[in-house]
Amino acid sequence: MNFTSRNLKLAIGAIYLLILFFGLYYLFSLVDLKDLTSYEFIRSNKDIILEYKNNNFLFLTFIFFIFSIIWYLLLGFAGPILLFSGFVFGKWYGILIAVMAASVGTTFLYLLAKLFFTDLIKEKLEPKFSKLQLAFRKNELLYFTLYRFAGGGGIPYGIQNVLPVLFNISTKNYFIGTFLGSWPTMFITVALGAGIEKYIDINEKLSFFKIILSPDIYFPILGFLLMILIGFIIKKLFFKKN
Repeated sequence: MNFTSRNLKLAIGAIYLLILFFGLYYLFSLVDLKDLTSYEFIRSNKDIILEYKNNNFLFLTFIFFIFSIIWYLLLGFAGPILLFSGFVFGKWYGILIAVMAASVGTTFLYLLAKLFFTDLIKEKLEPKFSKLQLAFRKNELLYFTLYRFAGGGGIPYGIQNVLPVLFNISTKNYFIGTFLGSWPTMFITVALGAGIEKYIDINEKLSFFKIILSPDIYFPILGFLLMILIGFIIKKLFFKKN
């Protein structure tokens, strides 16, 4: 059977969507969300996870890196990856691997979206974001870096990653802009994950007030609020609606 270029793209795009659906279904069939939100469960398994990391550091780093790339390809949001990275690897190594994985994974997603879903993205998103094209045409690397720095202006992370298809920015600038612009916002969440690990290590029971009064927790939260303010300012200054 002979496929035209368009039909081939539709077929591959459909396969991707099927993989996305069944991948997420399989993931959530394995993971009990009640356990992931249970303080006792996390505390009781923390030492096992960290001991495994100490004994298999490079292997766990590799597996986490590959999993993160696949996660972003499946339109996963960044929060769980960043919290886990900080929780297991600490602030500094955690942010390095998290940013690298996000840069690679979202770039692959961008290429995939650009190749197979351009028409769909334009149909759904162009009416809302067409005015941003003027900004990106001025200096796509600068504006895309600012776009990442501002957390995509509050746009959900999955949409934030494919939105640049509208602006047809180069793959190189997409990767560089993601790598440079993601550090501040991602570091805050990674630091929060590291703070949670320290809190669990010294507190047997969950206490809201102890969490708020812990510097390892409230500094990242204050940083997050500051980044929201900075993102709002960047949006007003550089992404004005004309």
